[in-house]
Amino acid sequence: MNRLLRNPVFITVLTLLLIGIDQLTKYLAVRFLMEGGPLVLWDGVFELRYLENRGAAFGLMQGQRAFFLVIGIVVFIAVLLLFRYLSPERRYWPLRLIAVFILAGAWGNMIDRMVNGYVVDFFYFRLIDFPIFNVADIYVTVGTAVLILLVLFYYKDEELNDILVKRPKKEKQL
Repeated sequence: MNRLLRNPVFITVLTLLLIGIDQLTKYLAVRFLMEGGPLVLWDGVFELRYLENRGAAFGLMQGQRAFFLVIGIVVFIAVLLLFRYLSPERRYWPLRLIAVFILAGAWGNMIDRMVNGYVVDFFYFRLIDFPIFNVADIYVTVGTAVLILLVLFYYKDEELNDILVKRPKKEKQL
């Protein structure tokens, strides 16, 4: 797995596959939920319900398409830099995988915002009246939660300090 997670082709294909899954589920939500109303999967607990979210999490920052585009680009650049400088050691492959999920989530929602002007959300936990969300949101939320757990309980302080490969500086030619 470690070798695969250092292969740019594999990373690209995995990211595109995850984005594709997100976009497919959103297409299905539009096709079957937009006109048909909510689909109750577990009465009083969980349902699929169509929502056009023009903001971020919990509906914040309504209509800020340019801001979200910039955030998507920043996430992309951050992930590229992470893959370039992250230590190739096997111990750090979870960070590479997390980065792929967060990137796929950010881009999955960014695609919606750029194409539609809103993000399609459809998962709804009625039991706790949780905000409606989508697959891309799951990627970002779970990826971030796992990252926090890894930082708190898996990696030692000295590993976190040395997580990036120290590239030797090139000496100036005289």
